[in-house]
Amino acid sequence: MKRRGTGLAAAGLSGVLLLSACSGEAGSGAPDDGDDLREVNIALIAWEEAVAVTHMWEAVLEEKGYDVTVTEVDVAPAFQGVADGELDLYLDMWLPVTHHEYMEQHRDSIESLGSWYDNAVLTLTVPEYMEDVREIDDLPARADDLGGTIVGIEPGAGLTQVTRDQAMPLYGLEEDFELETSSGGEMMRRLDEAIMEERPIVVTLWRPHPAYAQYELRDLEDPQGGMGGTEGLHSIGRAGFSEDYPELAEWMRNWTMDDEELASLEALTVGPGVTDPAAGARQWLAQNPLFLERTLMDDAEGLEF
Repeated sequence: MKRRGTGLAAAGLSGVLLLSACSGEAGSGAPDDGDDLREVNIALIAWEEAVAVTHMWEAVLEEKGYDVTVTEVDVAPAFQGVADGELDLYLDMWLPVTHHEYMEQHRDSIESLGSWYDNAVLTLTVPEYMEDVREIDDLPARADDLGGTIVGIEPGAGLTQVTRDQAMPLYGLEEDFELETSSGGEMMRRLDEAIMEERPIVVTLWRPHPAYAQYELRDLEDPQGGMGGTEGLHSIGRAGFSEDYPELAEWMRNWTMDDEELASLEALTVGPGVTDPAAGARQWLAQNPLFLERTLMDDAEGLEF
């Protein structure tokens, strides 16, 4: 899964995977008497925190009587789809850095629904057992041990762009290292293998990510700010979203999560051994009634998960 796209890839929606089309299968809660449209199409880029919160909101909205479709897309098609009105909602926009290009490109066709998490960061990360590597500046001395490789994720990801175009030139890593791109899943496989054998490895990573609960990791200090600062995670809707979904838009603006809440949700939806993220999201909601109360306010009454 992963992360952080800024590459402006082709933005068509052909060939996307409809993960869930729940027409005619509303949850136990009947539709409210509000003015919201009852069908909502949520874009999903299969990154860990996006999978977690999208399944969470899918469960909530089904219980509230919405007909929810989750459409899996790549980064550029997600923003283009919302801007074109083909997709109603996207829950994982990183600002001010990672998705800045997309926001600037589509600003006039996208409605901001607020920030729900304020502690997201992009990182270069090593296992804790690499005791002599604590700053990005320490990497050149270990270039041979690391095979001259920084293990990355998707080529079009914003994390890839920031690492390649900002951090590596800033710290003079281009002479000794190549940024190897593949996918978030492949990066995690490589990290897992290296840790099992206690071999040196450096990966591009980000917080929030379930890897931090699975392994003992160290984010390298970044005194020159090459990986960017702390970012917020935002939800966005298509133009006119608040008019068509006044109640849902209010819930989106009420929505916030702290580190502990997001980590526990990810553990149940995208953590090791998870096979049913939707079931994990419902379990988390059942365990966190106060989250529902502060997010949905009076509309949380009667929900059961």
